[in-house]
Amino acid sequence: MRVLVTGAAGYIGSVVAELLLDAGHQVVALDDLRHGHAAAVDPRACFVRCDLLDAAGLAFVFRAHPVDAVAHLAAEALIAESVRDPGRFYRANAIGGLNLLDAMVASGVRRLVFSSTAAVYGEPEAVPIPEDAPKRPVNAYGASKLAFERALPWYRRAHDLCYVTLRYFNACGATSAHGEDHRPETHLIPALLTAAAGEGGPFALYGTDYDTPDGTCIRDYVHVADIARAHLLALERVERLGGRAYNLGNGAGYSNREVVAAVGRVVGRPIPVVAAARRPGDPARLVADAARARAELGWAPTRPALADMVADAWVWRRRHAGGYGG
Repeated sequence: MRVLVTGAAGYIGSVVAELLLDAGHQVVALDDLRHGHAAAVDPRACFVRCDLLDAAGLAFVFRAHPVDAVAHLAAEALIAESVRDPGRFYRANAIGGLNLLDAMVASGVRRLVFSSTAAVYGEPEAVPIPEDAPKRPVNAYGASKLAFERALPWYRRAHDLCYVTLRYFNACGATSAHGEDHRPETHLIPALLTAAAGEGGPFALYGTDYDTPDGTCIRDYVHVADIARAHLLALERVERLGGRAYNLGNGAGYSNREVVAAVGRVVGRPIPVVAAARRPGDPARLVADAARARAELGWAPTRPALADMVADAWVWRRRHAGGYGG
């Protein structure tokens, strides 16, 4: 299969491309490099630089590089920033996504796996969260992703689009080739590893007054390679399962304080931490019910232990002290 991977220079997109290529597929790697890294693009892929807001450029990409399917991971994804600048997120995630769908339809490409997010749920009524839980996002990131999700059934009805939506929870870990390198880094585990390496001062623990056992947010962590494997499984089954959404998570939540302690155990020393105010748009608890993915995709996490995920990220961090630019 020849697959266009959007966001292929980003954290998860680079691993999706890596696993597709390892499985014998061909990959057209698309990214605008606004947030991604050219060095993260798998050298076996055909790289194309293009912004999803460039509709004419997208149309040219599909003409020049015919594909059988699309794995759509490109997005603006900083939650706090989405609260401050919602228009940027709607433009990138909703309008850019519609440009992609229109280019697919014009080129006769009917298979799509969409990388969505647990942020579409907002503050859940109960945890773990099933796929049919109410969608009440509390930030523009989740709302813009949900806007694109809601367009998909209409494209299915009008254009016979086959799609699968993957709502994953907190990605972490690394492969030997690809890891997490955001500028700025806002994700918990890589930020903790930076603090563990003695760079950038103590770690800021955002929010210690949530209604949780230790006052900090609870999140469900899933290894980036397991997320990537779900994309491969969905691409193989998209025509049979078209229109379905799947949560990707371990079904176990860890508080931010528990993650701080786990990172300290992996690196062999305590992490310097300072308490800070809550970030806007952060729900207290997000834990997945991933039973549907197990039953219909045949997917289950292969690296469910938090310590193993942290250890993989720490190995990559030590090998790439300066990230992809180091």
